[in-house]
Amino acid sequence: MNEPVTSETYAAQLRRLADLTARVREQRAEAHTWHERQCVAAERAVAEAAEQLQSAEEELVAAREQQKQVDAEVAHLWQQVRSRLGARRLGGPPAPANGVGATDPVLLLAKARDLLDRAGQPGELPGSVNPLLALCGVAGGVLAYALGAGARALGVGYGGDLAVGLPVLALVVTLLGPLVGLVPARVLADRRHAVLGPRPITVVLGAGVVATGLLLALGR
Repeated sequence: MNEPVTSETYAAQLRRLADLTARVREQRAEAHTWHERQCVAAERAVAEAAEQLQSAEEELVAAREQQKQVDAEVAHLWQQVRSRLGARRLGGPPAPANGVGATDPVLLLAKARDLLDRAGQPGELPGSVNPLLALCGVAGGVLAYALGAGARALGVGYGGDLAVGLPVLALVVTLLGPLVGLVPARVLADRRHAVLGPRPITVVLGAGVVATGLLLALGR
């Protein structure tokens, strides 16, 4: 036969049941809290991933746009190189170098443009062409003196007013002889893609003055 349960045992069982119920309730609450936290963390992670994805897509679009601009600028600069160097047989621009390290293409293009600008600017004639410049001055003086001599001869031949006016004109032409030498000197500078600076002009004029002076001295 079943023995009767005392009130103390019954009360203990109730307390134990109450404790178990409370523990289950706490664990269930903790489980719900953990689940909510995990959901919030997952939603936050998804939102951050979406932002990163959007940012990456925007960077990709910007990079593609920059690539198009860089390619267009490279093609333009390469065309200038071909035109200035006269290298019509050159193909397309060189391909990007791999494994060189990250470098700002805008900065490299700026340096390339600056280099082309400086290369396209004419420089001064070198000192090695001074003999040619002096020859231009001498040739200008000789040519002017010859024209002056011809004018004087015409004046003597025709007589009258021409005999007075042409010698004056001949003297003016002769004195302009050093300036005449600047014409072939300028042609020489243009062929060498250079400017006719103060030094080359001084050489031409100096040689022309010396030649003109000698011719005038010998012609007396």
